[in-house]
Amino acid sequence: MTHTDCPFCRKLSSSGALPEDELVWRFPHSVALLGPWQFYRGYCVLASKRHARELSGLPDDERRAYLDEMCLLARAIESAFAPHKLNYELLGNQVEHPHWHLFPRSADDPARLSPVWLALDAAERDEALRHKMIGGPADRRATIDRLRQSLATLGAPQE
Repeated sequence: MTHTDCPFCRKLSSSGALPEDELVWRFPHSVALLGPWQFYRGYCVLASKRHARELSGLPDDERRAYLDEMCLLARAIESAFAPHKLNYELLGNQVEHPHWHLFPRSADDPARLSPVWLALDAAERDEALRHKMIGGPADRRATIDRLRQSLATLGAPQE
């Protein structure tokens, strides 16, 4: 089920055309995308393939599978980048479609006690900070390769 006004539905309906520097993995019930803010190396967004306003709106079996896929992605991030802590967020305030944000946090993160969103909000207003928070395209390719290798090692299912 897709909704034409939903950005994730539009993006995933053309999943064959997802940019190479964004697509990490196609699970059976979700798609892992490399997030734009690679200051948090390995940051991913895991979008459900089915549209729902709330996580509870997914059929029980799909919701369980989606959560299992989120845990597999988390393990892959932990294995690939060994973060000090992994932050999980399922918000939906801006986009009403189930999607997890998985933010790896390092022990030397200067704002490790603050929510990631405060730093990202500041980066939206400060070009130098934005550039630092996004990282470079070569790093994106290497990050995706490491995540894919980790997911394959974990035996993650693919679509």
